Amino acid sequence: MVVAYVMIKAHTGDADRLKSETEAIDGVVEAHIVAGDVDLIAKVEVDTPAEVKDIAATRIQGIDGVEDTQTYIAMG
Repeated sequence: MVVAYVMIKAHTGDADRLKSETEAIDGVVEAHIVAGDVDLIAKVEVDTPAEVKDIAATRIQGIDGVEDTQTYIAMG
């Protein structure tokens, strides 16, 4: 299993809606609104690195209101 964390930068005021839409994506096991440089952090658990890329670069980036993402794959 591949575990990854996706840092999500959102337009102001969209964090609650983006959290719900992010959590609805298959492979996203949880999402949290956070304070700091990013607005949300999503935890992804899937079978392959390619699935992580699809979720982060296609599904999450495709949500209206997402400005940017950064993805970190857990190594252990």
